[in-house]
Amino acid sequence: MGLITGILTLPLAPVRGVAWIGEQVAEEADRALDDDARIRRELGRLALEHELGNIDTEEFERREDALLEELQLVQEHRREEVTEGGW
Repeated sequence: MGLITGILTLPLAPVRGVAWIGEQVAEEADRALDDDARIRRELGRLALEHELGNIDTEEFERREDALLEELQLVQEHRREEVTEGGW
């Protein structure tokens, strides 16, 4: 951006700042939803592997517990962000 353009568009700086913040919030929400969906897909695959007999019950439960714990952490993190953000 040149000097003249910068000076002429200076009054729009607050608008650009608000738009940037909105984009950042939207990206973070997408990441959180992607994590949630990814973990749920992995839980589904894990259940299928167990049903097909590819993994035993002990392995299934161990991996399921780890995924459920990860899902809980993602959801807690999302709730904390909402609480801190004043939504």
